[in-house]
Amino acid sequence: MRVLVLNSGSSSIKYQFIDTDKKTALAKGLVERIGMSAAVLTHERYDGDKIKVAGEILDHAMALEYVLGVMLSKNHGVIDQKEDIEAVGHRVVHGGETFSDSVLITDEVISVLQENIELAPLHNPPNIKGIQACKRILPHAPQVGVFDTAFHVKMPPKAYLYGIPYDLYKKYKIRRYGFHGTSHLYVSQRAAEILGKDISELKVITAHLGNGCSMAAINHGQSIDTTMGFTPLEGLLMGTRSGDIDPSLILYIMGKEGLSLHEAATLLNKHSGLIGISGESSDMREILSAMKEDHERARYAFEVFCYRIKKYTGAYTAAMGGLDALVFTGGIGENAVEVREEVCSDMEYLGIELDKERNNANEELISTDASKVKVLRIPTNEELVIALDTSKIVAEKVQAS
Repeated sequence: MRVLVLNSGSSSIKYQFIDTDKKTALAKGLVERIGMSAAVLTHERYDGDKIKVAGEILDHAMALEYVLGVMLSKNHGVIDQKEDIEAVGHRVVHGGETFSDSVLITDEVISVLQENIELAPLHNPPNIKGIQACKRILPHAPQVGVFDTAFHVKMPPKAYLYGIPYDLYKKYKIRRYGFHGTSHLYVSQRAAEILGKDISELKVITAHLGNGCSMAAINHGQSIDTTMGFTPLEGLLMGTRSGDIDPSLILYIMGKEGLSLHEAATLLNKHSGLIGISGESSDMREILSAMKEDHERARYAFEVFCYRIKKYTGAYTAAMGGLDALVFTGGIGENAVEVREEVCSDMEYLGIELDKERNNANEELISTDASKVKVLRIPTNEELVIALDTSKIVAEKVQAS
């Protein structure tokens, strides 16, 4: 099946057109600056052909029209007609407690997504816009929603409940949800394939490290805990997010600085993390570069970042009663040799022995042959997970009818 995978942001649409039988992307691209002047569409075909188109793209529906225009073009396209797109898979950030798996999108599903907007006010609205645009422009194509939160929904109450009055959980759905679910699912299953094991036999910790970062404890294929919580702010230090802090700290800062709720949220989400500590950058590459120049605060940022990953590795090993594999993925996890080395240093007691040569060469398996815990570097492929889920659900619908 040929599936168009969409990740709709507030001012962007990231897309891939995937042949699920061959598990390959026929085309991929990005529309940026939707609703702003000088919007840009960047499109790349499977054979390396690239094109960049600038124009006035006012909304998500117009952005999708631009994407289809390029995909249909004689010189740069990959389809002959719109009907060649057999289904559309959407990355949807928040499914709340309602969705524990990917679902065929119906009017009822859209209503639930709208109800969950207050849980993901920055992400669910543009996700819904992408769905509505496809409903109008590609009416023939069934649509499937694949949720960032779904993989974590079956966590036990001891992992997802917060130490607040239980009535507030029931009233406002305040609980740990977790995110990056499709990434954690993909790389854990890929790790099992590489190790020649069934995922049901393994205890795996996955570390998705990018501008946003999260870890998951995956016991026999099931997420039993994850670092992100009610929002993506909790857990690890990130590019611009604080991660774990003392809850009273923000109340103290608000009082001292006279911050509003909005200003406090902006402080924690946009001006903290790597950029907050280093004062230099939210980009790990620039942090590493600054460290070479003996920039003290960049060193602090790097050390806090790695220390939290190390700390959660120990915690999740304890939570699962053992560990078979530690997986690094995401932009930082896949490319920052120094981060992987720092996280794995002095972890021999846990059975983790990093092979520095393999790590420096960015190999797939980066632990030593003698390492009890296998350490892997696996590029994530969330789009493929979305495409495969979409294909499966649409095929089940066809069979049922």
